[in-house]
This record gives sequence, C-alpha cells and structure tokens, in this order.
Amino acid sequence: MARLGRAAIPLLSVRPIVLIMARSDAQPLPRGQQWVASWAASPHGPYPSGNALAQPVLDFAIESPQGGAVDQTFRLIVRPDLWGTRVRLRFANTFGTQPVTFDEVFVGLQGLGANVAAGTNRRVTFHQGSRSVGLAAGQSMFSDPVTLPFVERFEPQMLVGRKLAVSFHTAGSTGPMTWHAKALQTSYLTAPKSGAHGADETDAAFTFTTTSWFFLDAVDVMAPSGTMVVACFGDSITDGTGSTLNGDDRWPDVLSTRLHRVHGKQVSVVNAGIGGNRITGPESYSSSASFAGGPSALDRLERDVLGLSGLTAVVWLEGINDLSAGATVEVIISGMREGVRRLRSRTGLRIIGATITSALGAASAAGTPEIDAKRQTLNAFIRTGDLFDGVADFDAVTRDPQTGRLRASFQPSSTIGGPGDGLHPNRAGYEAMGNAVDLAQLSARKP
Repeated sequence: MARLGRAAIPLLSVRPIVLIMARSDAQPLPRGQQWVASWAASPHGPYPSGNALAQPVLDFAIESPQGGAVDQTFRLIVRPDLWGTRVRLRFANTFGTQPVTFDEVFVGLQGLGANVAAGTNRRVTFHQGSRSVGLAAGQSMFSDPVTLPFVERFEPQMLVGRKLAVSFHTAGSTGPMTWHAKALQTSYLTAPKSGAHGADETDAAFTFTTTSWFFLDAVDVMAPSGTMVVACFGDSITDGTGSTLNGDDRWPDVLSTRLHRVHGKQVSVVNAGIGGNRITGPESYSSSASFAGGPSALDRLERDVLGLSGLTAVVWLEGINDLSAGATVEVIISGMREGVRRLRSRTGLRIIGATITSALGAASAAGTPEIDAKRQTLNAFIRTGDLFDGVADFDAVTRDPQTGRLRASFQPSSTIGGPGDGLHPNRAGYEAMGNAVDLAQLSARKP
C-alpha cells in the first residue's frame, strides 16, 4: 500500500489531562532502589459511565451515583505483576466533584474471596503517618511506603498469581466516584453507612461484590534500579473484553508471563487499557457518536502512561474505535504521531506499535468492509511507517487469511460461552497476541 507522508497529515489540537498529584512519601530511596509500577488501572470516568462486564447489580451497594459511597468500606482485589516487601498505593479522585476522605486503609494478602490471609493485613498511612487522607476533586496521591513482611516468607514462585486485598473506608459521602469499569476481577464492598471494616480479616461485613475498581489506580513496589516497566496502552482489547472473569488472561497478562520467564523479577507489566477508548477526542470525528470510552489516549497519556513509576516501554494498540466513530486515517495517524512525540520526551523509552485486529463482520460499526479497508491502511502504516521502535503484529496472528475476519477459534464462544462479537478475542486469541510481541524489542536499551 502507498505510504502516507508526514506532509499530508493534519495537526491535532489536544488537551492533555494534568496529573494533579501530591506525593505522600518524602523520604529518600535506598541506594540502588526505585519505585516501579506493579499494578495500574486507568480511571475511566465517574461511576457508572463506561463498559463494565459481568457486573452485579450495584443499586443496593451504591444508592446513587451522585452521592457515591457513603460511610462504607471497599476491599479491592488486585494482582501485582511484581512483588516486593515495600509497596505504596495511589488513590485518585480524578473525576470527583468534591473532596473525598479515605481512612482505615489496609493492604494484605487475599485469602479466599474477601478474606485477608491471617496476619498479613497492614495499615496504610499518608503524609508520613496520618491514618486518613483527603483528596480534592481531580487529585491523586501516593500513600507512605508500607512494609509487607509476608512477602519475605514466600519463595517468589509461591506468590505468582496471588493477589492483594486493598481495603479503605469512605468517610461521609464521596460524591461521584472515580472508577475503572472493566476490571474483570471480583472485588467487595460493605453496605452503605456500615462503617470502617478495613482492619477485618474476615469477609463477614463485605456483603456486596463488584467487577470494577474504585478510587485506587496504581500500586508501586520498591525494586532494584534498572527494573523494566512495560505499559500496555489501548482500548477494550487491551482492557480484556472477551477474557475470563478472574482469569487474568488478557494479552498483557500473557506478555507478562513470557517476560518474567526471561527476566525474572527484573520486569513489571501493567495494563493501561480502557474499554471504548480512542486515540483522539470527539472533535476529530465526522459523526456525532457519543464519546463513551473515557478521555482519549492523547488526553490521558501523561496521567495513565508517563505517570507510571519506572516506565521503560509502551505497547500501544488502538484505533478501531476511532475508525468506527468516523475518524479519517489521516487524523488517526496524526494522533499516533503526536502520542509518540510526547512519549519520546521520556529518554530511553521503547515504543512498540501494535497492528489493529480485524473486526470485519462484527455487528458494530467497525464491521463494515469500508472500515476494514481503512484498518488495513492503518496497519500498513504501523508496519512500515518508521514511527515505532518495533511492531507487534496482532492482526497477522488473529486474522483468518481466508475470510479476513477474526479467527473462529478466537471468538469468545469457544472458551467462555455466548456468541462472539467479531471484534474481541477470547482467551485463545489473547494468548496468540501476547505471544506475538518480540521480547527483545521491549528490553533493548536506547541511548
């Protein structure tokens, strides 16, 4: 296909979201150590916007989106990609409209369900010792470092797949709640006005479940300097639509397993996907389609990617939602160029472009032959445009060469039941994608 030149591509007007963050930890780091992101969840918007999956009815747990959580406790379950004896947690009121106060914050090893493994629950403090923290609307903040003695008692392989239980109480009413809709992980919360239960090791008070994460958007671990941090940046196919609930089988999870086999504890992979996300904002589209995928990739780049501790590489898969909403190929490529330009402000950062997987035949707007032709033009640019440091050819490993569609064996119906939507791969498809990334492209150091 013809290569698209730079001169033909219009410039975009982008409005990056500023990361309003106060650091609670003012202590110097030990020699040879650094904070690295071990888990992340990109805030989507205020509850209940977005695309949650397998979500129980939350009407009894959250009485109103406007009032949010009222004097109740969340117990969020998260899987660190890298374990360490010292961690810190980042809480976010990104999409709030009023100050939010959290207290009785604890972190421990998840037991069964909402139970915390006996003796592992540790109190989390802020501002070098305070048991509560208040976040203004739009603000994020890291906790003080927390020591997890139980980590030293386990051999590294014994912690693979284990998860943390992060518990926190909302003092008063939170108002609109910042959340990540599509967690595909069961977490727990107490009834409204039930008080603080973060210190509880048992699950008796946690009567409700959710498959989303609220307020918590990052977990850092202290690790040796030089530890790699890979951010997987994108839309619902990165976020995990079509993967299994609590299965941790998204393509970034598969990539993580491969990297740890090679690099052991010297690498961490985090997921910065948001269902429905687009590269550019709604002003770039010819249609009036609603912008349901959260802030655009360009608007959230500083917060969700460059704001990750220790970042060394990015794998960026995005564009199908832009196409289905009416964006031109030129506008999308311009957005890719702008995103890469800003990413390159971080010295030494590796940037891998991923080809867009097929949606041909899908019931959505993305399934038409016209959209597929544009997708192929974008993929030709990604493969040959010299914009990225490497390419992960997800299209090549998931597309049926006979039909041009997503392979039948990669449709959700083959592993989790229900008809496939022609767009999102299943567990088998995500495995193929995670296996398609050239690990050497991620670990190569740049000057």
